[in-house]
Amino acid sequence: MPVIAIIGAQWGDEGKGKVVDMLAEKSSVVVRFAGGDNAGHTVINPRGHFKLHLIPSGIFYPEVTCVIGNGVVLNPASLIKEINQLAANSIDTSRLVISDRAHLIMPYHRLLDELEEKARGKKAIGTTLRGIGPAFTDKVARMGIRAADLLDKRTLRQRLKTVLENKNMILERVYGVDPLSVDDMYREYAGYADILRPNIKDSVELIGAALDRGEVVLLEGAQGAMLDIDFGTYPFATSSSPLSGNASLGSGIAPNRIDRILGVYKAYCTRVGSGPLPTELHDEMGHRIREQAQEYGTTTGRARRCGWFDGVAARHSARINGFTGAVITRLDVFDGFPSLKVCVAYRIGDRQINRFPSSISELQKCEPVYEEMPGWLADTTTVRRWQDLPAEAKNYIEKLSSLMGCCVNYACIGPERAQTIEVNPLF
Repeated sequence: MPVIAIIGAQWGDEGKGKVVDMLAEKSSVVVRFAGGDNAGHTVINPRGHFKLHLIPSGIFYPEVTCVIGNGVVLNPASLIKEINQLAANSIDTSRLVISDRAHLIMPYHRLLDELEEKARGKKAIGTTLRGIGPAFTDKVARMGIRAADLLDKRTLRQRLKTVLENKNMILERVYGVDPLSVDDMYREYAGYADILRPNIKDSVELIGAALDRGEVVLLEGAQGAMLDIDFGTYPFATSSSPLSGNASLGSGIAPNRIDRILGVYKAYCTRVGSGPLPTELHDEMGHRIREQAQEYGTTTGRARRCGWFDGVAARHSARINGFTGAVITRLDVFDGFPSLKVCVAYRIGDRQINRFPSSISELQKCEPVYEEMPGWLADTTTVRRWQDLPAEAKNYIEKLSSLMGCCVNYACIGPERAQTIEVNPLF
């Protein structure tokens, strides 16, 4: 049975939570493999309307084991709050597993995130101020504290003392703020340890056993490919890799075990925070898309910037991820639009290019080359079969498929689990 990686194909917020929630019905394990509580996945299903930040979107199936993988940086306070919110809605979280190799977000990470972003002034990169970047920095610098450290409180105190000697020096001498207390931080995280101890396990063994039994495993990404630290709009990027290559590293699954890689695209583009968005609309059309789709961040509440579908970025994303298929979400947002535009290339001066530039300065000079297509003046939200979609909607999906260079498996015509049309079979 397959291992399927679900990857955000744009700048995040594509609807990965809905796709994972839908596919988890046929799965045994769902693994979140990247990011932290800066990500937000909205799930609407018969159990209710939920906003998840750390817990995998398969949590609504009691037989599914949900793993917060080693590639995630974990804020214990956020996780406990999320567990309690689900419990208040009668959602069982007893099968939630935290990889013992997952790194923890500490109070100094959040403080440094805020201080660093403030120091950038007008050059701020638009972080969520949740300590994600500093936590990944410490992971690479070998100064991180991992979930396994919560299982040994003596080791936890020793690690805190060593790390805080360095962090307090930075806080005091660089930023002029008061040092943090080892004792206070130890008491806080020892308390988290008491709560989360039953969930912290060797996830590599657990996932490996599921694979050996031939069960379906979903790998749930966070953010989107165009925010990748290498291949995205650097430096306006996230701190971990949202790409399919990191699905292996962030979960402990060998790359040759991944059978399918499913890219999730919106029918248009959105972005939160700073950084280039080549097809961004600053006019009434951009406002119409935002309000019709309610494009506001799940985690931050910030208004998302909106634009037409970017075929150049879509093709770049498909290439670096190796998508075997795609999901188009929010197609219904265009119900009632008489015409639509799709970016098929970029223009820089008198040159037309079909590649996605690595240089921010070059990307900022790119003007989208649009192809206009007829829209559909019909409601698609109740459609459940491909053949019942308006011809213009089918043509639009086929156009996006050709730009991406891969087939479309599903089209979503609303946020609910059932509002999904199979275009090409996945299994």
